[in-house]
Amino acid sequence: MIIPEDRLGQLPRGPNLREATVRPFQRSVLHCWLVASMAAFFLAAAFSIGVRDASAQNGPETIKTSLGMILVKIPAGSFVMGAGEGFSGDADYERPAHQVIISKPFWLGVYEVTQDQWSQVMGTSPAEPKRAFSSPVNNVSWDDASLFVTKLSQSDGRAYRLPTEAEWEYAARAGSDTAYHFGSDPELLSNYGWCAESFSKGQVHQVGQKKPNGFGLYDMHGNVAEWVADWFSEDYYAQKVKTDPQGPPSGTEKLLRGGAWSSDPKVCQSAWRDTNLPMVRSKSIGFRVVFDER
Repeated sequence: MIIPEDRLGQLPRGPNLREATVRPFQRSVLHCWLVASMAAFFLAAAFSIGVRDASAQNGPETIKTSLGMILVKIPAGSFVMGAGEGFSGDADYERPAHQVIISKPFWLGVYEVTQDQWSQVMGTSPAEPKRAFSSPVNNVSWDDASLFVTKLSQSDGRAYRLPTEAEWEYAARAGSDTAYHFGSDPELLSNYGWCAESFSKGQVHQVGQKKPNGFGLYDMHGNVAEWVADWFSEDYYAQKVKTDPQGPPSGTEKLLRGGAWSSDPKVCQSAWRDTNLPMVRSKSIGFRVVFDER
């Protein structure tokens, strides 16, 4: 209970009214003790576990860390993973579409990791070009991203990681079964993501400038292609792993999702899978982070 400042010291009185004789000095000590206790509590909450959005009942529940990262709670659920209705492209790696269960909630970055956040954790920025600190960090390999989440976990106290491919697509779809989270018309894509720019002339854009999806996530279509945790295998979808797929145990290439500012619109579809070697860096590649619900 928070006691209004004008009522501090006005505690319930006993029948003999002995409290009426409390000296001003004693009241001052009580006032200071209450203020200090409340301040310590709220400081611990803010810096040890982050600040949760108190208005979660009005929308997705979010948390802001001491680094300034905002993550949203993605609920458990199920969806059809892979190329389905409205998908355009040859779908070599995106079929068969299959039912997948995400059995536990998880917290996913509302935005791609930014150049500022990378610099705070790693000390330097590999971004190319170096733009506003709120632009996504790019020019990072899968190995670089893995090192970042390790160092972030050490400094923050949570176990951060890259999302699995299944978690990423589930979050990107946000309940949709269409090519994009907003439907299947690529003409509308410019309202929700940065795609189809010239690779030689285009560049990353500040995060959060387009419309979010149903989970409150920005830039799930375009801006930078995002590393996920899984190894790639051409026949993995044929195995139809149903609950919390983790991908094959080993491989040569890692998976990328979401497409980039330089990608054809079909590459920015929710189901589209791309691959690259884990040591490869590109100005069109970045990532976002996850931690598990405690």
